[in-house]
Amino acid sequence: MFKKNINRKVLANIIHQNIGFSKIISENIVNDIFYIITSGIKENKKVKITSFGTFQKRRKNERIGRNPKTKEKKIISARKVITFRASKLFKDRINQKS
Repeated sequence: MFKKNINRKVLANIIHQNIGFSKIISENIVNDIFYIITSGIKENKKVKITSFGTFQKRRKNERIGRNPKTKEKKIISARKVITFRASKLFKDRINQKS
């Protein structure tokens, strides 16, 4: 179906073709969806999209890491990361034999 990775432009083109909105409106829809997800994660730490999955902001503590090549130890600073957990329905769709 797709010859390359799906990016914002490809999503906008799919909306344009399937729904019939103009390309500009389709791009705005895609941008708005990503903005809503990003804002939700930033404010609430968790965004759950039914039948798709859950995005969650988690905090990782500072820790000691090691360069595998030189074996040099280095401190990895504390940071926030985004995790995604797919819903059961989404996993079932992906693993479904067609």
